[in-house]
Amino acid sequence: MVSSKRYAAWDLFRLIAAFLLVCGIAKLTGLSKPLISNSILHYLAVSLICFITAWIIVSLWAKVKPPTPSPDSRAWVEIDLSALQHNAKVLQEFLPEQCDLMAVVKSNAYGHGDIAVSKALNSVGIHAFAVATLAEGIHLRKNGIKGTILILGYTNPKDASCLVRYRLTQTIIDYTYAEALNESGKKISVHVKLDTGMHRLGIDSFNISEIERIYECKNLMFEGIFSHLSASDSLTEEDVIYTKLQIERFFETTSYLQDKGYPTGKLHIQASYGILNYPDLPCDYARAGIALYGVLSSNEMVRSEVDLQPVLSVKARVAMVKQIAPGESVSYGRAFTTIATMKIAVVTIGYADGIQRNLFKKDSYVLIHSKKAPIIGRICMDQLMIDVTDIEAVTPNDVVTLIGQDGDEQIRCEDFAEQCGTITNEILNRLGSRLNYKII
Repeated sequence: MVSSKRYAAWDLFRLIAAFLLVCGIAKLTGLSKPLISNSILHYLAVSLICFITAWIIVSLWAKVKPPTPSPDSRAWVEIDLSALQHNAKVLQEFLPEQCDLMAVVKSNAYGHGDIAVSKALNSVGIHAFAVATLAEGIHLRKNGIKGTILILGYTNPKDASCLVRYRLTQTIIDYTYAEALNESGKKISVHVKLDTGMHRLGIDSFNISEIERIYECKNLMFEGIFSHLSASDSLTEEDVIYTKLQIERFFETTSYLQDKGYPTGKLHIQASYGILNYPDLPCDYARAGIALYGVLSSNEMVRSEVDLQPVLSVKARVAMVKQIAPGESVSYGRAFTTIATMKIAVVTIGYADGIQRNLFKKDSYVLIHSKKAPIIGRICMDQLMIDVTDIEAVTPNDVVTLIGQDGDEQIRCEDFAEQCGTITNEILNRLGSRLNYKII
């Protein structure tokens, strides 16, 4: 309210100033009659002066606007969009000709920045995206992302108007949900989710009668049908058998529906590991998530070798370098004690940025000056400490790499996740909001 009043007062001041300036010019030049008496010329003169004044002020403000910190001033992620586009290309080429890549950009594109990622993919011909929530879908649309945007998760039926307004496609999880959306009276684009054995969202693929009832909902526009493989990342005999069973159930159900004349639309069942381990399925979409970003969930083997390039690196700065005497402890809880004189560096990143607090117990290290530097002591909220005793010329403001490449050395996200006892998906998704983004 205060801001709007201030702008209104400023507009009034400009208008009065322009009016007085026109009057002054008219008096000095003897042009009072055309400039003052002629209301049209008077209006145009005042408008022109207001425009010129505004242009001058905007130009000057652009030159004196307050400084903002650079993205790599403290701790940041670097995003290589050319690597992203490369991954999209090789994954698309790996699929059957009729199958298009659907980019999964939920959770801020797995921590990579959903808008930058989606725009880069749009520019190379990717026009199908998947998100988890209504808000994520709206965010993409408001930022100009073109193509199909499928919401994989639940959207409250009371928000059906948002689905229509932003041209989003909703996943149908069962008949009750389909009926609720249908009763909104709005024409809503949908994909039907079949549960073939994951037992999460979706209608049981054996429940044919209820699936057919879904297709009787007149306000739903059926554009696709899909399922999700629960163990396609595993190549153990037991999991391969189960995955093939899920695939069989999916195509049995979709074939039945097609034979009955139901509009199944686009078929899709593969996520990243489905693409890499079962690439030849006759689907219309394949949902590439973690693989699109150049990493796999873990170091587990896959059947196919695809030239994927990591898209994301995590980096921070050295804040301080100091000497520590023998027998001194470092960081909280005195969990690390020096046994000899040690040179340590304090690095500007911590667990509030997504780095696991007890990572030092895993013999973890970072890269600095293309060399490995062990993490020592418990990781703090905003900093961590590293041993740089054997690394020469470490000084404040030097760059430290936690995930990524530094010279000939590399810390892969898969290895980092293994040290943390989790998968890369979790590591990437929990990167803190304080980290800046630097597109390279």
